Amino acid sequence: QVQLVESGGGLVQVGGSLGLSCAASGFIFSINDMNWYRQAPGKQRDLVASISSTGQTNYADSVKGRFTISRDNAKSTVYLQMNSLQPEDTAVYYCHTRLRMIANWGQGTQVTVSS
Repeated sequence: QVQLVESGGGLVQVGGSLGLSCAASGFIFSINDMNWYRQAPGKQRDLVASISSTGQTNYADSVKGRFTISRDNAKSTVYLQMNSLQPEDTAVYYCHTRLRMIANWGQGTQVTVSS
């Protein structure tokens, strides 16, 4: 059974930092690409950052230079370090991977940036 469990969300002031974690189980983590998405109230769910099985990373333009995605295959965990947070970063953040063409999502973790 595939499980993705996010943690690390919370309330932070503008300009602050937060680190998210996603613990994965039920599949071979090291050979799968992993993604972070976010969804703000009333908006669609958007891709924030991706990391391939080989460690190649990609970011949405809105977070480039501020967010860093990384992975620890020994711990089956993917991380998202978020710096210089802005109110527009407020959203529920979801961990995601695709296995045999099926999307798998975590339950999400709320990030709120207050001004």
